Amino acid sequence: QDATAQMAVLQFMSSGLAATAVPTSIHCDHLIEGTTTPQEDRDGDFGAAADLVHAERENAEVYAFLSSAARKYGMGFWAAGAGIIHQTVLEHYAFPGGLFVGTDSHTPNSGGLGACAIGVGGADAVDVMAGLPWELKAPKVIGIRLTGELRDWSAPKDVICKVAGILTVKGGTGAILEYFGPGLETLSATGMATICNMGAEIGATSSVFPFTEAQAAFLTATGRAGAAAMARRYARDLLQADEGCRYDQVIEINLSDLEPHINGPFSPDLAWPLSEFADAVREHGWPHRLSAGLIGSRPNPPPPD
Repeated sequence: QDATAQMAVLQFMSSGLAATAVPTSIHCDHLIEGTTTPQEDRDGDFGAAADLVHAERENAEVYAFLSSAARKYGMGFWAAGAGIIHQTVLEHYAFPGGLFVGTDSHTPNSGGLGACAIGVGGADAVDVMAGLPWELKAPKVIGIRLTGELRDWSAPKDVICKVAGILTVKGGTGAILEYFGPGLETLSATGMATICNMGAEIGATSSVFPFTEAQAAFLTATGRAGAAAMARRYARDLLQADEGCRYDQVIEINLSDLEPHINGPFSPDLAWPLSEFADAVREHGWPHRLSAGLIGSRPNPPPPD
């Protein structure tokens, strides 16, 4: 993404290589500042259109550098306004069995399509771009077994909200979360992506799902039916956990019993089933009135939110 790409591209240029060794793309999204009230520097305007015009003016030099570097070194370039990097990658690049590194902590979003996607620093990304070995400490694997199916107002993000309450904000550090079990078949690809996206909040190296038919449907809907067919061909041998595999830890979640969750305040691992939240507010003396709410765009909240 554009905030971290600048230094990464400069470092890659110093390698002297004519092109990146692996497919690479740049996404201009982080430098766009969103507004909800009239702004002087936007001629009294606000909102998406005004914010984009402002970003293109304020960051013109950065965008020009990144776009010209992308053309020179064979990188994909997504200009400001093209969308948030994680959704763009999910819709255009991610595929089951792929290995991705990205310079953003929420890169694991692509795990919703069965990819192993890991957020790294710019220097690590440059190593990959230059074709050098990329190394990390071998992660633990935490298995999360899902049974049942979501009901009523429960959503996929409630899965990771509950996991955060179990593992805490540090419990995923040095580990990859691998989801498995019969409950997988009830989740959409975007729902699985939301779960993987939010795994960053507990420090997980990455989160990953095995191949499911929901992923095939998403690939087909986004113009990648060929990738869906290939995934089906290799699903049993390569795109699911080996039979009899062992995990460093196993967490069991029955989706049929999973309530909508509210996590917080103060820390994302304070996980409260909705039925317990009012009592927690009274017990801890927290404010009883919710005065403002922000529905973020990164985990792509569903309409029920």
